[in-house]
Amino acid sequence: MAESKTAHTEAPSSGHKGPFPPFAGETFVSQLIWLAITFVALYVIMSRIALPRVNAILEARRQRIADDLVEADRLKRETEAAIAAYEKKLAEARANAHAIAAKARDELRVKAEERRKVTEEQLRKRLEEAEKTIAATKNAAMTNVRTIAIEAAAVIVQRLIGLAPSEKSVREAVADALKR
Repeated sequence: MAESKTAHTEAPSSGHKGPFPPFAGETFVSQLIWLAITFVALYVIMSRIALPRVNAILEARRQRIADDLVEADRLKRETEAAIAAYEKKLAEARANAHAIAAKARDELRVKAEERRKVTEEQLRKRLEEAEKTIAATKNAAMTNVRTIAIEAAAVIVQRLIGLAPSEKSVREAVADALKR
């Protein structure tokens, strides 16, 4: 005979016939009693041991959070105070920089004015010297022009009339012409 080596998918029958044991009427009362005893024991263990520990952990966390919030608030106030102090110092530094710049600008303006005055004085002196030189040159030129005019007039008159005029009459004629 050949035996089949296939697996059985059916559960073997244990021979237990009847209702599901927790719902069996004869064990129902004892199960309720054990449920009550277990519930009370679990409640006592939880309320006396586990829940106080959990409560202590939660309270420690609450306290730590509260302390952290207080510390954060303190640090925030310190930060705001530091920012305010920084902004105040920055404003003071800007005002100081503006004052220094204004002072430097005023000093430079005074120095520039002094240099301008010195330069104007130097230019005035040069102008006076130039005017004196021009006047001297003009006088020298006029003297030369008078001499040249007298000589030219004498030569022109001599060529025109053929006779040389007297030096005195030529000088007087040139002086008259220059006066006009």
